[in-house]
Amino acid sequence: SEDMGAALARAVNDWLVEHWLDRDPRLRASVTVCMRDPALAATEINRRAADRRFVQVLLLVSGDMPLGRRLMWPIYEAAQRHDMPVGIHAGSLGHNPLTPMGWPSYVVEDYVSQAAAMQSQVQSLVSEGVFSRFPRLRVVLLEGGVTWLPAFLWRFDKEWRSLRSEVPWVDRPPSAIIREHVRMTTTPTDVPPHSGQMRRIVEQIGADHMLLFSTDYPHWQFDDADGPLPAGLPPALLPRIALNNARATYPGLQETPP
Repeated sequence: SEDMGAALARAVNDWLVEHWLDRDPRLRASVTVCMRDPALAATEINRRAADRRFVQVLLLVSGDMPLGRRLMWPIYEAAQRHDMPVGIHAGSLGHNPLTPMGWPSYVVEDYVSQAAAMQSQVQSLVSEGVFSRFPRLRVVLLEGGVTWLPAFLWRFDKEWRSLRSEVPWVDRPPSAIIREHVRMTTTPTDVPPHSGQMRRIVEQIGADHMLLFSTDYPHWQFDDADGPLPAGLPPALLPRIALNNARATYPGLQETPP
């Protein structure tokens, strides 16, 4: 039930404070919320906002509906009010199939499908006008891949030019909205090592501020441990990915906790 989900989310946040945040001042956390009841989720965001060690709101990419729907807007209103990004992590509530064709049979299918789910949610957030209604909102796609973005931006812009009368609130190319409001983490990076493809992908994305460092640790199938960042990135971009982009995205990282 929604009440149980909200109670569990609150308990997880209490546990994070007691067992992690209070024990190590270096750590920051995400606000876990009940996605099935956005009003209760907003209440939990408001409750945690005073503790600036909570730096983002955490959602899963596959829930009960597209994340752009107005039913979800109380979450974004609360996040914007408290200057907290919304992190969308790979994963599912388990109520609906991850793929359009139904439930997959194997874990590998689930993992590969996460990137497609990320695309669908970004498409929903833009098309439903979330960023028009909440112009200061930032969304971080957590562990959903990066390399799919250039082709997705091109296709989204192309279709928007033909069908923009359907969504008059999308008053500029979707790629411009996404570059302004969306950030992505470097894990997983599905390009061949030392191929030069990552450099070309970064150039095609056209926004040095969009990529944030992540590891996916302790998952056993995380990216190659030979290096902390994908091979082939422009050297001048490394400080931004490793530190500066995260600090610009998460105001809570710049504050000293009580």
